[in-house]
Amino acid sequence: MKQFIESVVDSIVQSGLVEVEVSARHVHLTQEDVELLFGKGAVLHPKRPLSQPGQFLSEERVTLIGPKGKKERVAVLGPVRKATQVELSISDCVALGIKAPVRESGDLRDAGPVVIEGPKGTLDASSAVIVARAHVHVPPQVAAKLDLQDKERVSVQIMTERPVTFDNVVIRVSDQFRYKMHIDFDEANAAQVSGFTLGKILKQ
Repeated sequence: MKQFIESVVDSIVQSGLVEVEVSARHVHLTQEDVELLFGKGAVLHPKRPLSQPGQFLSEERVTLIGPKGKKERVAVLGPVRKATQVELSISDCVALGIKAPVRESGDLRDAGPVVIEGPKGTLDASSAVIVARAHVHVPPQVAAKLDLQDKERVSVQIMTERPVTFDNVVIRVSDQFRYKMHIDFDEANAAQVSGFTLGKILKQ
């Protein structure tokens, strides 16, 4: 069975296909901000692992507050990071009244402001909100097979009943990654993504 699964996965890779995952709104926090929001000495408690190695959904939740409204029980992902970052969809930003740029994770240039509220404190995050650019996590061995380079831009055709092709998708290569494409809920809804979905990588 294991060999069969590996054969299927290899066939998917060789065909230039990638599994598409939908990333909901979430927050990454520094250790300092974890303690500000949840109390001195607080840590993030893993609830379940995510598809990327070492990443997890935590038990902790926060409320995001913008000029026009708020989103409650927003997921906090771990482990802690060097900078606090809030990843929202365009629809989330409109609902909250926040203007945020489309950026790769970790790029907070001109990032939007938001107030993050936890059970023990409130954080005025003046440059934290981005709309994450669609991207593909690629381990080096897969990148070699598909002739993909780190930071390369590609198009990906989503294979659903309502096929949509996303352009300017960022390839991110690392031996810490599992081979997955990440899009947000707005993008998923546009392409009618539901359950197991594949995308076809197209060189630009």
